[in-house]
Amino acid sequence: MRGLAPLLALTLLSSCEEERQPPATFLFELLPVSGSLADARRAGLTDCVSHNVEMRCRKEGLFFRRHGPFSAAVDLGGGDGAGGFDHLTLWHSSDQSALVAVTNDLRSEGWSECLTPSGADWKGKAIYQQRGSPVFLALDLTYWDRRSLTLFRAVPTNIPACRAHGQAG
Repeated sequence: MRGLAPLLALTLLSSCEEERQPPATFLFELLPVSGSLADARRAGLTDCVSHNVEMRCRKEGLFFRRHGPFSAAVDLGGGDGAGGFDHLTLWHSSDQSALVAVTNDLRSEGWSECLTPSGADWKGKAIYQQRGSPVFLALDLTYWDRRSLTLFRAVPTNIPACRAHGQAG
């Protein structure tokens, strides 16, 4: 009977864990922006590593808006990836300006650019939006190793506050 107590405690603790539902599947220009582990794997992000509380799945050689090849990753909730992912991150391992070509194209297509305040949660990002677009993009301006561009669903409550490029702040 004494040996059952630890087993019972572990069973009760595991039953208290919240059930994680992955975000709805969403693709933008054939790239996975949100979804489940199965969605990530269907998109070719199959090089997955668990970090106990989250899982990262990667793919090499991805193209976005005629530019690339880039490395890509999604970060999934839970060590088993059951919580799904809500953004896609792109980077180039040796050319820091490769993503600037993408943002130049966005601006030429009418996307607006604004910069996040320095003290904000989104510190050091250039945000790209276009009216009616289902996504917004965030370019990391404070990179140390590799600059990254992240695609998010354009849910109004998720879009960070920022000021137009060149505006005093």
